[in-house]
Amino acid sequence: MSVTRIQPQPFFADKNRAFWNLQSLGWAGAFLLRGSSTIANGQSFSSLIPVLISTVTGYSVTLLMAVAFRYLLKQRPIVTWGVSILTVVLAAGLVAFIDAWVFSTQNRSGDTAGVQLFLGAFYLSVTLIGAWSALYYAINFYLTVEEQADQLTRLETQASSAQLAMLRYQLNPHFLFNTLNSISTLVLLKQTDRANAMLSRLSSFLRYTLINEPTAQVTIAQEVETLKLYLEIEKMRFEDRLRPSFVIDPAVSHARLPSLLLQPLVENAIKYAVTPKEEGADITVTAQPAGENVRIIVSDTGPGLNDGAIKPHIPMSEGTGVGLPNIRDRLIQAFGERQRFETRSTPGGFSVIIEIPLNMDERSKVAA
Repeated sequence: MSVTRIQPQPFFADKNRAFWNLQSLGWAGAFLLRGSSTIANGQSFSSLIPVLISTVTGYSVTLLMAVAFRYLLKQRPIVTWGVSILTVVLAAGLVAFIDAWVFSTQNRSGDTAGVQLFLGAFYLSVTLIGAWSALYYAINFYLTVEEQADQLTRLETQASSAQLAMLRYQLNPHFLFNTLNSISTLVLLKQTDRANAMLSRLSSFLRYTLINEPTAQVTIAQEVETLKLYLEIEKMRFEDRLRPSFVIDPAVSHARLPSLLLQPLVENAIKYAVTPKEEGADITVTAQPAGENVRIIVSDTGPGLNDGAIKPHIPMSEGTGVGLPNIRDRLIQAFGERQRFETRSTPGGFSVIIEIPLNMDERSKVAA
């Protein structure tokens, strides 16, 4: 039997309901406070009638004030604050006049006593209605700040998604140009069967990649399948000179990473390791746990960069094209500081090491 989770709703999710709840609870609390003080001073229960009338009057007057304040919130600050203060004074005077009249009627007070009652009631009314007004504006200011913060978060998310999409779309023309150039070469050599086969595999690869969202995150297993589609195309060009292998630990096969993240690395390995060497090169893709992270290594047996130092940031002038800078930017966009990207060159080859958080909880955004 499945249990339905009750998601708590924010108090101000429905602003209208929140207003009525606060309005009712606030004035009910004011009545209880004043009423208990009256009874504690030894007065009869009949003395609660003026307190009740005063509370109902304050409740009604502040409803009218809320309408006025809602309009004043849209005005210039000097108009908002000036008219708001005047409204508080007039509203307090009205409530104080009704309080004094009710009390004097009940107790048959004289004119002098009535003025004193009005002044005392006015002081209390200004305090209550002033506090109500301050709370009203404070809540609206808080809601405005929250709304602006949410809007800023949405804009940042949209900008990040747009950046990820731009980085991802950079790959398609780059890869497509190289593949079409190879097909054109095969056609010129009149190797139409191989050209048709390559074109068919290119179609399958593009169909798989283009139907996915550019900001999608896929599992490592899905990324490897995409790489195999790509390598089938390249095998048409290099045949036995291209020798790929995959070593994927099952524990991380469902970890997520941005789609088409590894394809430029394999493409660089083909360009700088397989193409220059007559005997070709081995290209190995490994993925394994590294504490709370996933370590992915793409290595080749090419000539490397003629030194063995670790180079976390290879500039584009070193011939790495769009691939490595693109991947570094995509990792920063996707994972922020929770990622590591470095390259290592040795006389026996070149490798790229990526570490990303091991996250398998959220479902991947990938088409079927």
